[in-house]
Amino acid sequence: MEMCSLKVLELQGSPSRMLLRLMGERGCTVGHLLDYLQTMGNSEATQCLKPPGLQIVIQPQSVSVISGHNLRLSCYAVGESPVQYQWFRTKEEVPNSFSPDLVISPVRLKDAGFYICRVNCGEAFEFSQWAQVDVLDVAMSYGQSYLSLEGRLKLVVQPQAQRVLVGDTLHLECGAVGKPIPRYQWNRNGVPLPNASKRKLTIPYVMQDHHGKYRCEISSNSERIWTNEVDVVIGPRISVQFSEAMECSEDDFYTLGAGANEFLLNSVPEQLHATDKVALLIGNLSYKNHPQLKAPMVDVYDLTNLLRQLNFKVVSLLDLTESEMRNAVDEFLLLLHKGVYGLLYYAGHGYENYGNSFMVPVDAPNPYHSANCLCVQSILKLMQEKQTGLNVFLLDMCRKRNIHDDSTPNVVLRVTANIVFGYATCQDAEAFELSSSGFTNGVFVKFLKKRLLDDEKITVVLDRVAEDMGQFDATKGKQALEIRSSLSERRALTDPILPGDNADIALAHNHRWAKAHELQESMCLDFDCGAQIKLGFAAEFSNVLVIYTHIVKKPDDMSLCQAHVTDFSQDLDVDPKEMNRETPEETGIYLLSHSLPQHCLYTRLSSLQKLREELVFTVCLQGTFTAMDDDPVHWTTSVNIGKPLIARLDLHRAMRRNSCLQTCLMPHSPSHSPCHSPCHSPRAERHHRLHHGQQQAQDYGRLSPHCLSPYVNEPPQGAAGGCRDSVCDYFSQSHYEPYDDSAAGPAGSPGRPSIPIETTDDINELQTVFINSLQLQRP
Repeated sequence: MEMCSLKVLELQGSPSRMLLRLMGERGCTVGHLLDYLQTMGNSEATQCLKPPGLQIVIQPQSVSVISGHNLRLSCYAVGESPVQYQWFRTKEEVPNSFSPDLVISPVRLKDAGFYICRVNCGEAFEFSQWAQVDVLDVAMSYGQSYLSLEGRLKLVVQPQAQRVLVGDTLHLECGAVGKPIPRYQWNRNGVPLPNASKRKLTIPYVMQDHHGKYRCEISSNSERIWTNEVDVVIGPRISVQFSEAMECSEDDFYTLGAGANEFLLNSVPEQLHATDKVALLIGNLSYKNHPQLKAPMVDVYDLTNLLRQLNFKVVSLLDLTESEMRNAVDEFLLLLHKGVYGLLYYAGHGYENYGNSFMVPVDAPNPYHSANCLCVQSILKLMQEKQTGLNVFLLDMCRKRNIHDDSTPNVVLRVTANIVFGYATCQDAEAFELSSSGFTNGVFVKFLKKRLLDDEKITVVLDRVAEDMGQFDATKGKQALEIRSSLSERRALTDPILPGDNADIALAHNHRWAKAHELQESMCLDFDCGAQIKLGFAAEFSNVLVIYTHIVKKPDDMSLCQAHVTDFSQDLDVDPKEMNRETPEETGIYLLSHSLPQHCLYTRLSSLQKLREELVFTVCLQGTFTAMDDDPVHWTTSVNIGKPLIARLDLHRAMRRNSCLQTCLMPHSPSHSPCHSPCHSPRAERHHRLHHGQQQAQDYGRLSPHCLSPYVNEPPQGAAGGCRDSVCDYFSQSHYEPYDDSAAGPAGSPGRPSIPIETTDDINELQTVFINSLQLQRP
């Protein structure tokens, strides 16, 4: 107040304007100002701010939803006496719609339209603003994968390639859900089309000039996404002329003409498709016995949003123990069937022995062995048994040898032409993450996310990522993308989904996935004192839930009103100091902060997979009345939201089938390993030494490892020893420091014999054929 009062001494200075500007910068509302003036006893200013007899404080928002889901429109008003509500659809009253929330469950196509709410308070009445409701008719395989982030823009309908004849009508359709309702702009060959700003693009009489590549830009607030780019082929109509009279029926005549046109259209190759798309994304960063990481959380979050745009059912999980990882893989396998595109992304600590890659759980001991980790090749073997259409593995981890693990898993893989491995780094090398004061991607995902939506064969996409990484000065000579593929068809992540013959199986799989990704709807809690609290939910990952509380209304005689949540299950291990914070960032919500409502209290619940019972917690309301000498009064209510998100799958249980574990632990001679690279000859691992050299850094600094250092006494030369190294954000000279961790070590360490990493001798014929099909692609 003293700072504001001194403004009166300045030319044209105004203490009131200064106070209003400061309160505006801090996100205060008129209600906060009114409380402040009442506390000061400034009745004259208070009278100026006194609200009218009836005021709508929350307006309904336009929204786009999927048919079969729940629709909720909200309109809240305050008045001097009880308020009544009546909802209208266009000019017709909506039956039994007398509450502030209009809920239609489930919403149907016929429910699309414009809605408005009339609010009455005695003889006074007000109308809300109009809200448009757009309902998309989306198959379950598309629609059920977009329930995680409340209100965010999500693409659910992709346009499909078209082949039509001159004079026909061209129909292209796309669709997104979100709040507020998305805006659309169609483009052809990268140029916006005039008067093409609706979900459905219709050109009634196409000509040859209409052929090209079409896609749509979809935007909502500050968010913007693009659909896939699809080809539209315009074929000429074929007229049939006869040089002499001939006898034929009318059916023969039309069959001949149609056959010519069909032949022309069929000259375009048929597009490949998936019966479904499923992705499991795991990011391990909070290790108990090993160095912690930062980038996996950002990497998993970014890839989740990109893969959803490609219509993947995404399961995104952070910080899993060994049993949780194995159970998560089992659930992932249950979603696969014939023709499905399966994608596994892993970011965290890892290693590679005898051509087999191992993912390290957060509870792995130090040192760890293969029995404590998950073998990627064994997961591939189980995926092959599902007759999947495409198997993609993106492994963002180190591939150093683990000298503490001499086991050689015997994973005999089938010969299938649908496997793609994208390794973030080469064999016997490390993967790096960009380390800074904030949250950034690892090197691999930094470049992968720029290419992932390209409508190209998946190996072509990875080739371009490898080229981009090769131009990155921070990791030149330290990290290079390695691609291994047996792909014989032009399979792309952008391929459309066409359900196969087993519709019942697909429906069951969709239901199982949706079961673990349905988000609790927002709810309003009414307290005896007359206050109303909104309790909202959002999902940051499949196992991370965000809860936020907001004061909707409070009694006029209540000077202060606050609401917070408490009494969570001990399974979740929630830190009370990070609960009920005024900004999302204070509680660790960095990635969702821009899409959450403001002026709330936020709580982040992670590791939902550990929840053994239904999630029950307490909402506490604390109020202070002017007539009670500012003594706070407390009210509480209990809320039960069941098992949210991934908690419904009970990943905390002991390993249920152990199929992955059993496949990993079958020992065999190193010379008989079926998973060796075909591109290197047998060799003994060399012992490296590190000298701490300094290098000039421009836009990057120190590289810190993304994997555990395999060097205990003497780190390797020129790079940090670790799983994902990080590039720090300073511009001075830098040096490279290894993690001092004994989880792995060089084969040539003192006192240990030099062990061959690879050999291809004595492999049986079937294994040789398969390995030869996995060609190492160089960037």
